[in-house]
Amino acid sequence: MATKTPSDFLQASDITGITFWLISMAVLGMAVFLFLERKAIKNFWRKPITLLFVVSCISFAHYLYLRQSWVSTGSAPVLFRYIDWFLTAPILIAQFYFILSSTKRTSAAILWRLVGGTFVMFFGQFLGESGYININPAFIIGMSGWIFVLYEIFAGEAGKEASRLSGDSATCYMLCKWIVTVGWAVYPLGYLLANMAGSTAEDSINIIYNLSDFVNKILFSFIVYKKAEI
Repeated sequence: MATKTPSDFLQASDITGITFWLISMAVLGMAVFLFLERKAIKNFWRKPITLLFVVSCISFAHYLYLRQSWVSTGSAPVLFRYIDWFLTAPILIAQFYFILSSTKRTSAAILWRLVGGTFVMFFGQFLGESGYININPAFIIGMSGWIFVLYEIFAGEAGKEASRLSGDSATCYMLCKWIVTVGWAVYPLGYLLANMAGSTAEDSINIIYNLSDFVNKILFSFIVYKKAEI
């Protein structure tokens, strides 16, 4: 991949910059879509869909900054990536609780375990990628959080509750579950790539993160919307 040359404007040859542009416009489009479609949502789902609208708004604001930073300096600050993920990932993972609660009263403990595991996942990676602690224990901390979340949604209390779901509820849970399994795998893989290859892989890392955010935020939100739609 060609060396990134800082500029005041996005260049057509800057593939990484273009992915920043695409994801920023995509999350804006999702935010507008969720806002305009709010009247087509079942009453129970208005709060969850509003939270997904907030996710899109937060991501749009961060991607505007990340895109401009990339175009101007050739770098995307790690801190702002993680601020985005700290705010949006817990909201996304909370949708499992809402899916379960849409058919039957569900223990709030499921919600807090999912949110807690998600926070541990990204906090561990942030500590390592920012240089606060050694990258190896940081990776272990991050992976333990992700594995805990996967256990909860597959075999833990959430997974057991999901076994009683049927129809579109079961489909929604299943699709979201696999996005968290496959889509979220990009975050620890990107972390490893960032710390093994350093700045030489920054183009590739940002492309990977940008495209994974498209799946993990926009596709995830649309799947939940289809469940919530009247």
